[in-house]
Amino acid sequence: MANYEIVMPKMGESVQEATITRWFKKEGDKVEEDDTLLEIATDKVDTEIPSPVEGILIKVLYKENDVVPVGQVIAVIDMEGEAKNKPEQPVKAEKKQPAPEKKKTVKAEKKSDRFYSPLVRSIAKEENLSVAELDSITGTGKDGRVSKQDILKYVQSKEAPHIPADVRGSSKETQQSISASAGPGDEIIRMDRVRKLIAEHMVLSKQISPHVASFIEADVTNLVKWRNKIKEEFYVKEKQKITFMPVFVDNTAKALKKYPFINSSVDGDKIILRKNINIGFAVALPSGNLIVPVIKNADQKSLLGLTVELTRLADSARKGKLTPDEIQGGTFTISNFGTFKNLTGTPIINQPQVAILGTGTIEKKPAVLETPDGDVIAIRHRMILSLSYDHRIIDGATAGEFLLELKNLLEQFDINTVI
Repeated sequence: MANYEIVMPKMGESVQEATITRWFKKEGDKVEEDDTLLEIATDKVDTEIPSPVEGILIKVLYKENDVVPVGQVIAVIDMEGEAKNKPEQPVKAEKKQPAPEKKKTVKAEKKSDRFYSPLVRSIAKEENLSVAELDSITGTGKDGRVSKQDILKYVQSKEAPHIPADVRGSSKETQQSISASAGPGDEIIRMDRVRKLIAEHMVLSKQISPHVASFIEADVTNLVKWRNKIKEEFYVKEKQKITFMPVFVDNTAKALKKYPFINSSVDGDKIILRKNINIGFAVALPSGNLIVPVIKNADQKSLLGLTVELTRLADSARKGKLTPDEIQGGTFTISNFGTFKNLTGTPIINQPQVAILGTGTIEKKPAVLETPDGDVIAIRHRMILSLSYDHRIIDGATAGEFLLELKNLLEQFDINTVI
């Protein structure tokens, strides 16, 4: 019997696990190649997983709502297509792990009534954690399960020097979670799955990267005049609106080429300077959540190409039709606060990137202009650019130079640019 193992696919550079939200096939079912087997979800995207082979689904190793590490075997297909007379009962992840992970199993699992994922057990083994230590870790995952972040926090706390509670101001438990009670008339709303994952990643990003923010104001009068001049003709020709975002992306890509440290990642004590410039942009969804589609090789696209790609990705995001490839591989991100008429903001870095740009609203303001006849006050269109950056590898000078470069590019925008 030739068996084929289906594994949890990698859905993004920073994604280490995914939740099984639905099985479309059950044990004993005939499966054709490219048939949809299951649906999985991460904080970035929900997607259906097709079968790469034809055969009989003989084993389902995880059930719906289970959180499964990337690379873990989740099902087995008999490619010869000979199902047993009676399908085997699904193997529950809590009671039995697939064979490839047995060599990683920690002795603590046999003596503990608590469930630990293969990833957590692997870390526990590498760190030589005892059964008692593993059981003492407070889990923040589903049903109180210990997540990767929980066990890594525990390991880090063992390595850190002890600081008395009266000195540090609060206990470890208080720092992790502060309880709030509801009063009369208060409404309680449960976070949905995506919001909980976003919250976890935002907290993790703050823990990983020491965030610093720098700001600069840019005069974008030429850009506003250009858009006003070509927007009607562009809509008639391309059947879509022209916004400022393609110009922001285009000039950001140019600035990133000049300052490659802004377009990098940190791996331990190594800095990875990214060859490609893949710019993500935050899109607000009807649910109130956010998603970040990615424009690949933004520096190689024309202004028209960027406009078309931005519109396509934003539409797909709002309709929930983004593919996994369209939300991964980003090297830098732009968050447009100006969409909501906000002056500026300090966005949180999208790991494993090291910086994120915030673009504020464009407003008319009185400004001092230098002329051959002296200084004059004129009404100009101005905006604030903010940069949140990882202070481990980016200092204020580099961040400031990057923002100044972007400011100059925007202020020198040619009003006669053809798109």
